Amino acid sequence: MIKHRGFPGRLPGTDFQFVIRRPSKGGATPLKARERFADRRPADRRADSGFMAALWEQFGAEPFERGNLDAGRLSWLFGREVVPAEDPFDPASYEALLKIDEAAARRAFPEAFEEEGWA
Repeated sequence: MIKHRGFPGRLPGTDFQFVIRRPSKGGATPLKARERFADRRPADRRADSGFMAALWEQFGAEPFERGNLDAGRLSWLFGREVVPAEDPFDPASYEALLKIDEAAARRAFPEAFEEEGWA
């Protein structure tokens, strides 16, 4: 499992985790698209936006390996803003390649791109 050096471990000032420390003995938690409802808590929306900003800063539009990125946090974006970058795609692999759908990410999280001057 690759560890993404320099990637934030969590959303600053919160307990919203962005990475895991070590691989699970039972294998990687499978990624699955989780529906984001309009009534989600503001803190959850900030965590999604902060995670997207960190992904964009670290990887940009290039494909990246899942590695130590938290499956729960990725699943909130998976299938919309973060998509498979390979076919066939194994959602239960730490080596799976992902990429950011930039157009979808900018529509869903415009603040993630504006706050740091990435727009």
